Amino acid sequence: MLMSSPRLKVGLYAFLVTAVFVLASYRLFRRADSAVPTKDQVLIGTMLRGLSEAHYQPEKVDDNFSKRVFDLYLKHLDYRKQFLLASDVEQLRRYQTQIDDEVKNGTHEFLDLSTKLMADRTKEMQSLYRETLAKPFDFTADESFQTDFEKAPFPADKAAQRELWRKLLKYETLSRVSEMMEAQEKAKQAKTSGVTAAPAAANTSAPTTAEPVRTPAEMEAEARKRVLKYYDEQFVEMSEVDANERLATYANTIANTYDPHTEYFAPKAKEDFDYEMTGRFEGIGATLKEKDGLIYIEEIMPGSASARQGELKKGDAILRVAQGAAEPVSVEGWHTAKAVTLIRGKKGSEVRLTVKKPDGSTKIIPIVRDVVVVDDKYAQSSVITDKGQKIGYLRLPGFYADFNDNGGRSSADDVKKELAKLNAEGVKGVVMDLRFNGGGSLSDAVSMAGLFMPSGPMVQVRDGQGHTQVLTDNDPRVQYSGPLVILVNKYSASASEILAAAIQDYHRGVIMGSTSTYGKGTVQRIFDLDEALPSELNNIKPIGSLKLTTQKFYRVNGGSTQFKGVVSDIVVPDLYSYLDEGEKESDYPLKWDEIQPARYRAWDSAPALDKLRAGSKARIATNPSFRVMDEMVKSMRKRKDETVVSLKLSAYRAEQKQAKAISDRYEAAQKTTTALAFSPLAADVRAVNGDTVRVNRAARFTKSLKKDITIGEAVAVIQDELK
Repeated sequence: MLMSSPRLKVGLYAFLVTAVFVLASYRLFRRADSAVPTKDQVLIGTMLRGLSEAHYQPEKVDDNFSKRVFDLYLKHLDYRKQFLLASDVEQLRRYQTQIDDEVKNGTHEFLDLSTKLMADRTKEMQSLYRETLAKPFDFTADESFQTDFEKAPFPADKAAQRELWRKLLKYETLSRVSEMMEAQEKAKQAKTSGVTAAPAAANTSAPTTAEPVRTPAEMEAEARKRVLKYYDEQFVEMSEVDANERLATYANTIANTYDPHTEYFAPKAKEDFDYEMTGRFEGIGATLKEKDGLIYIEEIMPGSASARQGELKKGDAILRVAQGAAEPVSVEGWHTAKAVTLIRGKKGSEVRLTVKKPDGSTKIIPIVRDVVVVDDKYAQSSVITDKGQKIGYLRLPGFYADFNDNGGRSSADDVKKELAKLNAEGVKGVVMDLRFNGGGSLSDAVSMAGLFMPSGPMVQVRDGQGHTQVLTDNDPRVQYSGPLVILVNKYSASASEILAAAIQDYHRGVIMGSTSTYGKGTVQRIFDLDEALPSELNNIKPIGSLKLTTQKFYRVNGGSTQFKGVVSDIVVPDLYSYLDEGEKESDYPLKWDEIQPARYRAWDSAPALDKLRAGSKARIATNPSFRVMDEMVKSMRKRKDETVVSLKLSAYRAEQKQAKAISDRYEAAQKTTTALAFSPLAADVRAVNGDTVRVNRAARFTKSLKKDITIGEAVAVIQDELK
């Protein structure tokens, strides 16, 4: 979430928005009939008024609004199309253009009918899955299953629904059997070679005695038991959903139709949002998000247990969670709040996550929970020695700031200090790494851009009323003036895009990485809806919070960073290039547009982009690691697009092994890559003064970077520029 500084009149703005909510509440609830409103009327009414008055691009509450809510709620309600029949959907479709009238009148027939239909179908499916899982599956039959539920229709009748469930349950059993077989093969290979097998794939600790060899039939029976246990737990979870939770889902769906970053938080959900996975520093150190019935990794916290373990990545979907060697618990269909209770835990304890990678493969990742090392989330730098030249490397995980003036650190100040240390080392160029940087403080992004250029406009901010403010760095001093490469990828967002856009518009450096950045050019604020209610409605509090989009950002050249992101000057292949990620892939994103450019003067000595681009392209074409990466990306793209999977065990395992073979080739190519020669800065060596904890922390910072071929190519681009 991109945050503005208090210096940008945030306090005044928040006060005005709260005042709007208060007025909205009085208008809505002081009606002529003086009827006492219900909680759902208060929540939906207050939220809608707030969205209509304070959202950057408020939508008309009309039939088009109604259609958006209908489509998105249906997707949230039954994302797998497991429960509702086509005839049920047609019943609900009667309300497709009436939801706007319902929210205006304080009624909820659509919500009531959808709740009743889901309750009826859930009871029917509970007996169906138990009946199906009571009998063995035949994995020799030549049949297939559509894993992309958006491509599949709702079942036409109950016979089609039974067949859908049979194939779904067979697929889930098949994937578990395949995992067991792989684990048993690894154990056998390890025994033959005399090496203890890694236990991760089996979700069991390394045995002290030899594990009995299981037959395929025994594995199939065990897998069905695990799937049955998962669905038993899921249906218990579904039965515990109360009216407040259903109302919260409905309210959040309405909010989501304004843009992907506008959300409603029920009181408990807001607490969970602020809890350990995001605000504290103990656990695995990952933030989560729900989407289409699965729980995805949203961010990996720098310095956390997950970051150090290295295998868990943004975009991974968590399927199952195990406490050390215990039986894994499936979390498919769970809410984030419940899943977090299994994932978090005491420092030193192990959790094993079975995750589904974006290419469809599954992997079991063991992570020892720990306290997140706070220092690792701050700016860090090192020196790379290449061809006798010193090149600076500076990584910035986020644009952090202390908005409450409590003596906290500022990312702009820290980057300034790191650049001063790099200058003292005599570096000839700097690679600044903004990959996976989701943004943060707007004012720090502006100040940071000013470290590389003289004073001038760095970004433009526009509110919903069309008022534009040009944000300028007023410091004429340039902290670093040499060759500069900014590394980005599809997960570089918000403030990262503001900095990259400013560097690009001023022709100050080279933007390098994936085709484009994420494309999030908006800012959100969280408002407590309870503060908007008059005192006579205290009996229904708390009703929750609303996070809504209030502003949009534009480059100094007038173009928005929203939707399109920042297009790289030099495109470098990466393992995420096969993913359809970014703002434009979200539901109802705000579109790209442009405004009047600001007046600015470009950098006097712009990099020769055409020559640098040609040199980079030639190197990448002959680099073995990039070639295998390209093969891997094509394979993952193919697997991602081919969503129909075989339910024949031999064919399924052959596909899994083929993907693993390509992955193994990439790892082998990585090992042959010449390691980058990182060395700590002299100032940092003096600062640690022999402190072994800090020395080890500094070593961890560069350990995973030495074989990073993208950093290596960035260094080569700087060498070309120096020539």
